[in-house]
Amino acid sequence: MRSLTQGKPIKLILQFSIPLFVGRILQLFYSIADTRIVGVFLGENGIAAVGGTSTVADLMVDMMFGVTGGFAIIAATRFGAKDEKGLKKAAGFTFLLTALISGLMSIFSLIFADNILHILNVPAEIYDNAKSYIVVIMAGLILSAMYNACAALLRAIGDSFTPLIFLIISVILNVFLDYSLIRYFHMGVAGAAFATIFSQGVSFVLCMLYIRKKYPQLHFSKEDLALDKEMISKMLKAGFSMGFMSAFVSFGTVSLQTAINTLGRNIIVAHTAARKITMIFMLPFGVFGQALATYCGQNMGAGRYDRIKKGMFDTIALTWVWCILVIIISNTIAGRLVTMVTGSVESEIIKYAVLYLRVDTAFYFVPTLIALIRNSLQGCGDATTPVISSFIEFAGKLLIALFLAPIIGYWGIIVAEPIVWVLMVIPLLISMFKLLKKYSV
Repeated sequence: MRSLTQGKPIKLILQFSIPLFVGRILQLFYSIADTRIVGVFLGENGIAAVGGTSTVADLMVDMMFGVTGGFAIIAATRFGAKDEKGLKKAAGFTFLLTALISGLMSIFSLIFADNILHILNVPAEIYDNAKSYIVVIMAGLILSAMYNACAALLRAIGDSFTPLIFLIISVILNVFLDYSLIRYFHMGVAGAAFATIFSQGVSFVLCMLYIRKKYPQLHFSKEDLALDKEMISKMLKAGFSMGFMSAFVSFGTVSLQTAINTLGRNIIVAHTAARKITMIFMLPFGVFGQALATYCGQNMGAGRYDRIKKGMFDTIALTWVWCILVIIISNTIAGRLVTMVTGSVESEIIKYAVLYLRVDTAFYFVPTLIALIRNSLQGCGDATTPVISSFIEFAGKLLIALFLAPIIGYWGIIVAEPIVWVLMVIPLLISMFKLLKKYSV
């Protein structure tokens, strides 16, 4: 356990963020390795089948990641306030509510799987493969969600290292199964999906056993699960706030994917590759945002409002340095990165992927603010503004997918994110300055 309420803010945030950063790198490594393995053994149709549906898979996983992260903010606040009983309650309800919500989402998604694929405009030639992939991901959502719940609770009490260990195990198992199930068992893209779900299930079991052995502060009993309307209300408010925030982001991406899927296989593959690389480029945004949510949550619980401004501003400055480096990379070696990700030497695929990267990275200073400020606001108890900002992103991308992309093609997809970034940062900046003024920090 580690308290983030004492010591130099940026040093604590960096120390807390390092395991998160390594974890995200490992997740991205798997994502890229998955794309590479699928591309080598199943060809570009296989990549298109996964890429054309992965936005829906990401939507469900990201929403549950947000929900569990929101639950953990309540746990972090109780930990910062040294309220052990409240912490046990938060842990118990985190697991109970996570299982309930993810189970309902899984059932709903499986029932309407065909409808979802039709809404996505998945091309006929990849439809069967796409469905086999997404059905497995939907069925195993609860395992992914429960692992995220375990990891979120550990981070809430300042332990960001232990979730990394179990993630390493998951990634190694994931890559091994991915390769084996596709190459030797000929399971196609469904094998890639099964590898992901099974490895996350193993990580959940191991993480749960570790919590039971190491952290009695997170142990809960039937008594801790007794109906507590105030606690449940706070957790649902925080959980759905972060969940809907993540969902609106993913809904926006899905909206764009429906337009991308009408532009042909090469565009689908190019955008899939560009998004994989974008995930790497934007990795520090999410890592530092996640760290700030816990940092602000603990300091709010401890009443250390003076530390919040310092932590936020120092983190923004540090992340902007990364933005400069990314712009340089995009304008020098982006083409090589696309080939590394896809294994493709198709000139049209490389051209469109590089174009997307060069245009969008020029605006990265804005999404930096978005990621860091909205997570900080969540940690400080503002459950509304981040959702409003994310809804702006969803609405903007939906409108662009419906009206702009059909007119100017892939250029409409390329300019979509810079446009919505500028719009969605406005309410966040307003709320941030109000928050700082309210607590005189």
